Amino acid sequence: MKNTLLLLPLSLLLFSCGSKPAAVTSNSDTIPVKVMPLAKQGSAITIHASGQFTTDDEVYLSFKTNGIINNILVKEGDRVHKGQLLATLNLTEIDAQVQRDQLAFDKAQRDYQRTMRLHNDSVATQEQLDNSKTTMDQARQQLSTSQFNRSYSSIHATQDGYVLHKLVSAGQMVNAGTPVLQTNGASSAHWLLRVGVSDREWAQIKTGDKASIEISGVPGDSLTGVVTRKSEGIDAQSGTFLVDVQLTGSKPAAIAAGMFGRCHINAAAATAGSTWSIPYAALLDGNGSTGFVFVTNDNKTAQKVAVTVAGMEKENVLISSGMEQARALIISGSAYLKDQSPIRIIQ
Repeated sequence: MKNTLLLLPLSLLLFSCGSKPAAVTSNSDTIPVKVMPLAKQGSAITIHASGQFTTDDEVYLSFKTNGIINNILVKEGDRVHKGQLLATLNLTEIDAQVQRDQLAFDKAQRDYQRTMRLHNDSVATQEQLDNSKTTMDQARQQLSTSQFNRSYSSIHATQDGYVLHKLVSAGQMVNAGTPVLQTNGASSAHWLLRVGVSDREWAQIKTGDKASIEISGVPGDSLTGVVTRKSEGIDAQSGTFLVDVQLTGSKPAAIAAGMFGRCHINAAAATAGSTWSIPYAALLDGNGSTGFVFVTNDNKTAQKVAVTVAGMEKENVLISSGMEQARALIISGSAYLKDQSPIRIIQ
């Protein structure tokens, strides 16, 4: 009985001594963090893209027929006027075809006139007269086609402008429709920056969105523009979707077709209250359009959640999904956290 009474106070003493270190350990594992309340907002998304300056009336000029190029009378960068002769084919073969068709038409015309006289003398039948007329009409149409092709065996400027590219050289054999020269109406056309964007960016951009434009060759010079066209299919050459940003002011002297530029398109969010704007430091393990953040609902425990990145701002990241059930975002101390870590809010 005495032994039992002595053991009871001793066990109570040991229990009380052993419970204190556990409380100390809990306090040391609590990580101090800073948080911000979460509320969706309608945010403008800035999309950055680069491309080349061009105009909205570029034209590729070609010959109507096959042949050997006899002469190209202009160089890249030359100013041209509407109707000006730019290039010619060697006409030897084409002229021979026109002459053959002319002879065939002359013969068909003589045959028809002879048949008509015989028909008037009741020697030729009406059917023979009709067949002769059909043959003459066919020969006339063939001659007209040959003459038309000969008229398009030379290239003339379709508008006032400039030669952007010379795509072939004199003496080269070209097929009908092969581009020979590229021109534009730079003196009167609208200048634009044609850029390539991803499918996600293409979906966010709307016609009419405003943009600021920088010229690569003129650092510090900024222009204004507006989105005027979005391609309805992917560009096979670049693997991107093309967007045209038209300059809203007059053409600066420092711009030429083919120069590179960079634009910043201010694309409005699709709907009001559609994104969260969070600091860059709060996003962890970012990979393209995905990443992770830490949130808390009780200000005591951190939760790691996956999020979808909708875009970038100057100092913040735009998140479109993943934080619907969260009350607050942890913006400082995330590097020391893991899922379900105990936290302590600090100011």
